[in-house]
Amino acid sequence: MAGAGPRDDAALHNVIWSALTGPQARFAERVGRAVRYQADVAPFAAMLGGPGEWAWDDLARVLGPGGTGVLFFVDEAPPAGWRVLDRPGLVQMVATDAFADAREPEARVLGPADVPAVLDLIDRTRPGPYLERTIELGAYLGIFDGDALVAMAGERMRVPGLTEISAVCTDPAYQGRGLATRLMRAVAAGIRARGETPFLHAAATNTPAIRLYEHLGFVTTAVTVFQILQAPTVPVSRAPALPVGEDEDEPFVRRGECG
Repeated sequence: MAGAGPRDDAALHNVIWSALTGPQARFAERVGRAVRYQADVAPFAAMLGGPGEWAWDDLARVLGPGGTGVLFFVDEAPPAGWRVLDRPGLVQMVATDAFADAREPEARVLGPADVPAVLDLIDRTRPGPYLERTIELGAYLGIFDGDALVAMAGERMRVPGLTEISAVCTDPAYQGRGLATRLMRAVAAGIRARGETPFLHAAATNTPAIRLYEHLGFVTTAVTVFQILQAPTVPVSRAPALPVGEDEDEPFVRRGECG
């Protein structure tokens, strides 16, 4: 199975760091103990450390003065000079064998030519952050009605042995037909074909989605927060961010959520 490797559940504890220093390193910019996705790929960032020991100065440098980033699994408030723009609860879930994958004959793989249609659907459904180059992170599948993209789902973060299902959304006029579930199963089929396990994130307040995911065969592995932060506007003096490896050493997701 191409791309398969040992499953590392511990990687989920700092999932953004694990992705950007592992399978998705080519999308990373890093300064010391902080890393972020390239700005047109995804808004997520991460640090090494722990409570009272997070690498806030490195994060400020990698985001740039006044830059914004989304952090997972950092519960503590940032130091003075940072702005917390939002701080919702976050649930992380991993698929069990009870979650059945299945190919979807009506879906097709989305490519660069589909990005305008993808961004239009994202804008109308707001499943969570999705940018111009997010489509490069993994396989995204869409269902069309004629030339109109009406539902989609795909792969976002990838850590050793696990891949996230994300951007699950359906045009409101097409909800109630099971398209989201079908696409989730189809995305999962591609993930499992590589010998990997699907996982996902949902806002803690989105209890209908969480119950549905549980019904489908996902189990909760962590409950935490995600923070949307703005870095201090005063520059932090240090060399600019470099790519990793070059540093000095129905409704599934409600509007605005992080799926």
